[in-house]
Amino acid sequence: MSRIYHLDGIVEAVSSSTIAAQTGGQVRQVLFDVDDLVQAGSVIVVIDDTEQKAALDKAQANLKSAQARLSNAEKEYQRIKRVYAKKAVSKSVMDKVSSDRRAARAAVDAARAALTQAQRQLQYTRVKAPYTGIVTQRFVEVGEVVGVDQQLMSGISLEQLRVVVDVPQSLIEAVRTERDAAVRVDGRWVKVARLTIFPVADSASDTFRVRLVLPPGLKGVYSGMYLKAGLNVGRRQVLVVSAAAVVYRSEVVGAYVVDAQGRVRLRHVRVGNTLADGRLVVLSGLDEGEQVVMDPQAAVRRVIQQRGEQVTHEE
Repeated sequence: MSRIYHLDGIVEAVSSSTIAAQTGGQVRQVLFDVDDLVQAGSVIVVIDDTEQKAALDKAQANLKSAQARLSNAEKEYQRIKRVYAKKAVSKSVMDKVSSDRRAARAAVDAARAALTQAQRQLQYTRVKAPYTGIVTQRFVEVGEVVGVDQQLMSGISLEQLRVVVDVPQSLIEAVRTERDAAVRVDGRWVKVARLTIFPVADSASDTFRVRLVLPPGLKGVYSGMYLKAGLNVGRRQVLVVSAAAVVYRSEVVGAYVVDAQGRVRLRHVRVGNTLADGRLVVLSGLDEGEQVVMDPQAAVRRVIQQRGEQVTHEE
């Protein structure tokens, strides 16, 4: 079976971020609070857009004006070009109208860029969630005036979580070779989706950091929790028995064993870890090949039927 090395790990979110304002203004609405679930694309903060709308109107007007100037420059260029072809104007005049046309085109390009920027600034007044997640902090209240890059809200995504563990240097090559691990969640072992091993050791602790990416949609797991992690570090031979075959009598742990004479006896055993398939590791009390029964009474009756003789059941 696999040799498992157990460590305590801490859960962290793969997606964790703080949303900051990308435009300035007075906060009109804060639509979510701490611990609220926010869907991707939902508006979380609304900033007053009076200035941004005015800037957009101005940018649209500037673009129209620049386009009109370009239209006039283009007409003048075509007129002078025809005259110049007839040698009726000098080359300097032709050069000037060509330069004016290029300047008018550049002005239109600049006006379009300004319009795009104004449209984005208006969009930035509706701050949206980049992914589905839980709000962990809010930094603003309604009525506050915020500036660019001022923090508004923090959140994490619960759709993709990972567990971070520090693995001793002596075991990291085995972990790198096996690349197999699980975490214990609500009493059961859950196989991780992927392992990421940091290439540099911590010189203070002689450990390597390993990230264990959990399968998506795992319930009951939150960022900041501590979970037990089990990392496969090789193979070993152990004696195992079905958990249903182990009985508990007060402080005694045992199993019913059929001996060579056909008698069913309760034998004291010592068990260890529970495997992923539910079986228990036997540390002592049993030998390989011995017959263990889960129903001693049924075992006695079966032996009687098979051998036709009295079989005793002793404890």
